[in-house]
Amino acid sequence: MSASRIIRLPPLPSIRDLIKLYKLRAMKELSQNFLMEPRLISRIVRSAGSVKDCEVCEVGPGPGNITRSIIQNMPSRVLIIEKDKRFTPSLELLAESSPVPLELIFGDVMNFNLEQMFNEDNKMEWEDKCPQIHLIGNLPFNVKSAWRYGRVRMTLTFQKEVAERMAAPIMTRERSRLSVMCQNWCRVEHKFNIPGRAFIPKPNVDVGVVRLTPLKKPIIDLPFNIIEKVIRSVFSFRQKHCIRGVETLFPKPVREQLASELLTAAAIEPSTRPFQLTVSEFGRICEAYISICKEKPDYMKYNYRGQKSDDNWPFVEINNSDSTENIISINECE
Repeated sequence: MSASRIIRLPPLPSIRDLIKLYKLRAMKELSQNFLMEPRLISRIVRSAGSVKDCEVCEVGPGPGNITRSIIQNMPSRVLIIEKDKRFTPSLELLAESSPVPLELIFGDVMNFNLEQMFNEDNKMEWEDKCPQIHLIGNLPFNVKSAWRYGRVRMTLTFQKEVAERMAAPIMTRERSRLSVMCQNWCRVEHKFNIPGRAFIPKPNVDVGVVRLTPLKKPIIDLPFNIIEKVIRSVFSFRQKHCIRGVETLFPKPVREQLASELLTAAAIEPSTRPFQLTVSEFGRICEAYISICKEKPDYMKYNYRGQKSDDNWPFVEINNSDSTENIISINECE
């Protein structure tokens, strides 16, 4: 990156010196680990894409090492949310020195509603391009509230194995239920890994950096609870043929027959294994499941793992008053 595209901060004590000065130590109960390698810190910010003239919200800045790199990339505003007040001196020093507006908020991000945090001028419609807003940090926090501003992009860190599963393509050993769920709603990019030895103290795991960009429309545009139920059921037997997992959607007396009918309607070969299925193919399975449940709404209530015995599972007609809730949820899919 050329010098003209980087803001130079005034001389500041290094993060390492500030940690020593204020006797800061990473607290295990807050899952804190300090990343000290400048090259890796800069790479995290670059993974977010261009933040120039954007609002950036960083969750869990700690002493502010990643925050410094964000500032150098010329955002229009930086908002940082930190739970641990021990970092107050380091972060206030950075706020006073920052050539771009920096707002420091102390508190638990789980209690924050991001719906009013950003400039209304940056708000975009969901179908438009992504807004000039970025989230950088660690989960958990309520990202949904930020989506009031449109398809806000997120650059987040996870345990490496989780990051790999989120982005895993078909035919890989990392492909899982998490892969399909994430990729249905977002473009998932596993940018790079950070070895545990780069942190102080060294964690027992490596870290993966993932950028998530919400899709304009989910690949499977159906209610979340139906998508989650179908994908969970199919992946419950990951290494077996997918028909084995599909069978668990139905009570025992009709299990084999309906599973076969469902996969025929979805145009899926029964011997396909779950990790070989694309998101679109899972969508066809969901559609076929809904179609069957329209005929027998009680199937939507069936829970394979929660059922002690299903030999006498009731087969209720669609006009049964006890099935009203399911009829409503199925009709919403149309």
